[in-house]
Amino acid sequence: MTGERRGGAQPTRHVVVMGVSGSGKTTVARGISAATGLAFAEADEFHSPENVARMRSGVPLDDATRWPWLRDIATWVADRGAEGRSTVLACSALKRSYRDVLRQGPLRVDFVHLDGPAEVIRARMARRQGHYMPASLLESQLATLEPAEPDESVLVLDVTLAPEVLVAAAVTGLGLPASVPVGER
Repeated sequence: MTGERRGGAQPTRHVVVMGVSGSGKTTVARGISAATGLAFAEADEFHSPENVARMRSGVPLDDATRWPWLRDIATWVADRGAEGRSTVLACSALKRSYRDVLRQGPLRVDFVHLDGPAEVIRARMARRQGHYMPASLLESQLATLEPAEPDESVLVLDVTLAPEVLVAAAVTGLGLPASVPVGER
């Protein structure tokens, strides 16, 4: 039974805020965490130093470099689920196969896809300070992105909306219990 814990305890919920770099995943995932109390993680922090160096130098990751990273993230989610903790994660999850890795196991995993015009995302990336992902890699991410299929639990939200609107739409759209009223954070 997806998402349920032994002993009849409340099932855990796991949310992945997905999209290309610069779409606002971290901002929205942090907002969901603040509104709901779900444990937050940033998938970028799971990258190996080699992956970070590769991206910093403008070389996109390929499947071979992504699989260990995705498995580490899936393990983190599963471990939190085993502890009875629900999570929200900022992770690109660009391909169906990547999302499938994150969905492995008995946990319920829902996705929030922040989608929108490439020019809006490119402009955001150009303004970012201190991130290793250069705007030059946006095209490779857009080429890799596979839209959700009908059998996937994915809520698609417009990246041009304000972060607080996106957070509220995600919390409401996924039926997450808000520990703090979304408008009062």
